[in-house]
Amino acid sequence: MSGKRSIFEEVGSETDARPVAQAGGIDRGRSYARRGIRIWLMILFSLVVLMIAVGGLTRLTDSGLSITEWRPLTGAIPPMNEADWQQEFAKYQEIDEFRIQNQWMELSDFKVIYWWEWGHRQLGRVIGLVWAVGFLWFLVRRKIPPGWVPRLIGIGALGGLQGAVGWWMVHSGVTQGEGMTDVASYRLATHLGLAFVILGFIAWYVMLLGREERDLMQARRGKERAAWGMSTGLLHFAFLQILIGALVAGIDAGRSYTDWPLMGGQVFPPNAFYLEPVWRNFFESPGLVQFVHRIVGYLLFALAIGVWIVGRRSPHKRTRFAFNAAFAAIVLQIVLGIMTVLYGAPLQVAILHQLLAVAVWVLILRARFLAGYPVASSIREG
Repeated sequence: MSGKRSIFEEVGSETDARPVAQAGGIDRGRSYARRGIRIWLMILFSLVVLMIAVGGLTRLTDSGLSITEWRPLTGAIPPMNEADWQQEFAKYQEIDEFRIQNQWMELSDFKVIYWWEWGHRQLGRVIGLVWAVGFLWFLVRRKIPPGWVPRLIGIGALGGLQGAVGWWMVHSGVTQGEGMTDVASYRLATHLGLAFVILGFIAWYVMLLGREERDLMQARRGKERAAWGMSTGLLHFAFLQILIGALVAGIDAGRSYTDWPLMGGQVFPPNAFYLEPVWRNFFESPGLVQFVHRIVGYLLFALAIGVWIVGRRSPHKRTRFAFNAAFAAIVLQIVLGIMTVLYGAPLQVAILHQLLAVAVWVLILRARFLAGYPVASSIREG
């Protein structure tokens, strides 16, 4: 039995020591490198955005077919002397793009398009290396949170698939005697679409890692189902528009009709169905492909208005701001798309239009994330 204690005894004395509460399973997740992995993913995100920009410039400069072989390892070494350059140029001179379109080229002209494509492929190798080094670093040190290994492996697998799809795309244009001077537009759409899928996964994981697991579990209880569902639909519809935009870019359809809102002075473009069989026109007829791109853009805008109306009713300040930002980006993208048409898709405007599509994509994802995992506002903020 303990003795009497003085009323002047300090509360924090050793005799009053109590057991310290142990953190639960969720709190122990702090020992994992969530912040470090998030920074690594943000670096990957930046590199993928840069890759999309370089890929767009490679297409706009007609450089994509300058390297006619796929050598994942040895292809990292560019031509080192005049003989090597002549050998690469000779390979390019054998394909249809040179024979039909670029017979005027000298070696100095070829070097310009070669370096664009070489830089594009080299950046892909850098992204793969950054992923591999980062993943192995966190894996060996056992700093990856539970359940995240498959997610991070998935990003690497999609990156590897993207490299294979890239060559599948280029191979469609490396032809002899078939009259192909560009890559197949539907393969280009597949290539760009996969890049946006990869970008979307990385962005979503960055958002998840930006908050503690216990915070996400708590926030999930306040999920705004209407805003979540409509933003999911908007995300899918925006992805469809991105794919159609790639079809437009693949056949230079953006330069076929440079008036708006009409096309060639008509609501529906003339000679839209001139190819046989009919289905080819939806992929290869410049007038029809651009018309579809415009119509889907109008429908996307209409859907965005509905999503914005729902999102701005959110009781959470950050969620409302996210939906406002997504809607503003969509409006700006539509205006820039019209400018791209009116000016005949000049390189600077066209690449800005493509990069703004990245911003629209990520901002819709952000709005969707905050609808699913809202951040509670204080009474003052409300």
